[in-house]
Amino acid sequence: MRDWLPTLIPRRPGAHHRNRTLGASPPQVLALGFLGLIVVGAVLLSLPQAAVQRLSFFEALFMATSAVTVSGLAVVDPASELTHFGQITLALLVQIGGMGFVTFAVIAAITMRKRISVNQQALALEAFNQTSVSRIRDTALQVFKIAALIELSAALILFLRWLIDMPWTTALYRALFHSVTAFNNAGFSLFHDSLVPVSGDLIVVMTLSGLIILGGIGFTVLADVGQKWRWRNLQAYTKLILIGTLVLNLIGFAALWLLEMNNPNTLGMLGRADQALAAWMQSAATRTAGFTTMDLHHLRDSTQLVLILLMLIGGGSLSTASGIKIGTLIVLLAAVRSYVRQRQEVVLMDRTVAPETVQKALALFLITGALYFASVLLMTLFEDLPLISILFEAASALSTTGMSHGITDKLSTPSQLLLMILMFTGRLGPLTLVYTLATRKRSRIRYPEGNFQVG
Repeated sequence: MRDWLPTLIPRRPGAHHRNRTLGASPPQVLALGFLGLIVVGAVLLSLPQAAVQRLSFFEALFMATSAVTVSGLAVVDPASELTHFGQITLALLVQIGGMGFVTFAVIAAITMRKRISVNQQALALEAFNQTSVSRIRDTALQVFKIAALIELSAALILFLRWLIDMPWTTALYRALFHSVTAFNNAGFSLFHDSLVPVSGDLIVVMTLSGLIILGGIGFTVLADVGQKWRWRNLQAYTKLILIGTLVLNLIGFAALWLLEMNNPNTLGMLGRADQALAAWMQSAATRTAGFTTMDLHHLRDSTQLVLILLMLIGGGSLSTASGIKIGTLIVLLAAVRSYVRQRQEVVLMDRTVAPETVQKALALFLITGALYFASVLLMTLFEDLPLISILFEAASALSTTGMSHGITDKLSTPSQLLLMILMFTGRLGPLTLVYTLATRKRSRIRYPEGNFQVG
């Protein structure tokens, strides 16, 4: 059966034996690969030419972790404390960590399955909406083409807009940097105070928010839309993600605007048009990217709770966003609806959801919730800070959103280390969980049914 699988790495004598001995699974390869990338990035960022004042290795490690996991949390200001070398290094880490992560994840999930059973290969193909292992290289190439087209198009728009206000070299540099960080859903910015200085610029806000949304809905959705165009021809999953993204963005936009429009420390100081732009940009960035258009520390507690919820939901599967993912939320809501209506099947878009999918969604939801609770509990022991700030920072790290109350650089070393672990786990964890569940083994043992009470 191995003969029909694509060979990406030439085989050497004894290679199969060594692979069997090492027994490296796709999740392990992913984790080790990105740990290696983080270490390389940390070494580069710790060089004297990377920062105005040389970063300690721990600071460089934190920034590299945030970049590779496309988070955006920072212990130093990229705009003022990093040199051009440091900023370019940061952008490259974001690009590899965002687009490269998805591409490598697809490759690892399918091509490395040649060492396991055919049934497990079929499960992997189903997870990535593929029908043939031979299409995997086309999928990887398609990811690069989509990302390049979107990023370069947006960079051109931003360049032409900023060319009016700044030298062409600065305009081009900032346009490329923000296109990379926005599409890959990392919250790094070359403006002081993130996007606050440009929050009233219609062209900039719509371009960046468009990049964030496109990067957060997933490459499979983008590819499906690009191939079929017509709504009726799209896959049910594609329709589901597009509707879910629109609804969540509108809910976030309305909640932010209504809750903060009279807050003199946030939107209350702006005119109605600027309020709308700032609220829309913040809503789009909250679930995935981490750019800010207002002082988050002065938001009402009710608004911050809404933002925390949006961060933990995240974006679409196989995207540059993290969180539990939109698909997970919708499947769980559909399962609840089916139970309330006493239906035997979970149905979405006139399609039955497999019980295994519901189990995956529930497991992902509970594991993410448990990890979030544990991290908040630990940070309350490490820090003497308001609970809302700790809730916000932990959610931002776990969802790799990158928004902050401005306390990241003031946290103790244990808390910063915990945030790094959360960012890494948040980026790799959900996908690793899917791999683990997808390679399940069927037990031949059947147990008698028991009566267990819940609720």
